[in-house]
Amino acid sequence: MRILRVAQDIFPETVGGAPYHIHALSRDQAAHGHDVTVLTASDSVDEQETVERDGYTLIRQPPKVETLGNQLFTNTTRVLRNSEDYDVVHAHSHLFFSTNVAAAYCRLKDIPLAVTCHGLNSQRGPFWFSRAHLRTLGKWTYDSADVTFCYTDVEQSKLREMGVNTDIAVVNNGIDTDRFSPSGPKHNRIDAAVGPAIVFVGRLVDGKRPQDALASLAEIQDRCLDAQLFFCGDGPMRESLENTVAEKELDDAVSFLGRVPYSEMPTVFRAADLFVLPSRTEGFPRTVLEALACETPVVSSNLEQTARIVEQTGTTVEVGDIEGLATAVSDLVEDKQLLSDLGKHGRQIVTARYDWEDMVRETTNILGQIAKISEPPATDRKGPSSPEIPAIRDETNIK
Repeated sequence: MRILRVAQDIFPETVGGAPYHIHALSRDQAAHGHDVTVLTASDSVDEQETVERDGYTLIRQPPKVETLGNQLFTNTTRVLRNSEDYDVVHAHSHLFFSTNVAAAYCRLKDIPLAVTCHGLNSQRGPFWFSRAHLRTLGKWTYDSADVTFCYTDVEQSKLREMGVNTDIAVVNNGIDTDRFSPSGPKHNRIDAAVGPAIVFVGRLVDGKRPQDALASLAEIQDRCLDAQLFFCGDGPMRESLENTVAEKELDDAVSFLGRVPYSEMPTVFRAADLFVLPSRTEGFPRTVLEALACETPVVSSNLEQTARIVEQTGTTVEVGDIEGLATAVSDLVEDKQLLSDLGKHGRQIVTARYDWEDMVRETTNILGQIAKISEPPATDRKGPSSPEIPAIRDETNIK
């Protein structure tokens, strides 16, 4: 199958769950014999450039316009004009202009199109803008596709409530559970022996709410004096966070690891006692799965997409509830046996339900169905069936 993938961001130029997903999916589909081309934007090129990477073809174009983190690269339609070279177009996230343009062109020319939803709202721009975009151009983009991929049935339900009528395939996200495992080296800058090691992993942007993790630390230290907080990632909020650390004289308790290479991320999760993710909005973050695969429990904001798994492997708190976040973290790090039990249960869940190869296989099968046209896409389908994993005990659903 010949696949044209349209995506604003791709790993390793951009870090994050969606950029890595796009890269790894393209890499593995190519390894399975498919001809994959990825069209993306890049600030590092002055004119269109085509390179081969990990088995797939990467077309990089300089962005012409950028607003609220959304880049428009004007040569998108030029590549789409060669649509006869491809069996299907696979675009990523309704939030990006490139996906909107691809949807318009594919609808005009009757080209098979799939769109993956990587979350309903943006973490880069104002919440009001992403909500308005979702209900207008975003909805139109999804309805222009032959099939929309979602990671969870929660997102599927929300799209249906908005009036999206296209076929929706719910395909579980997945990770490499051999790479992300509790066995192996630990990050050399995280020493859990000194005190409870709490890690935040993600871009330092307002949508991820790293400031909430930092604000909770003082209350955590009231109960766990030696607690340490590690920020793994980079972004526009780093300077303000560092200034707050200096002002509150928390230099001995807070560390900024910066951008850690993805190949080293298992060492971060293995070294941590707990992973915190107080985000305002998420799709279905890979970081939650990666932490759990390494037997590291999670405390996250109470988001519908992730609450079901997090409440079996840690706890959730309401967005912006600093006191609740501090209490949840303190309750867990003070109970080492519960931490261990939750971590083991988390790995059970991830290995049973969120296998990367299952995701690649099901996504590729559905793309093949719409490319052949004669075979209808799977409607409102769920991810691969998995055995139910019972809660280890009542305490796993900590409130």
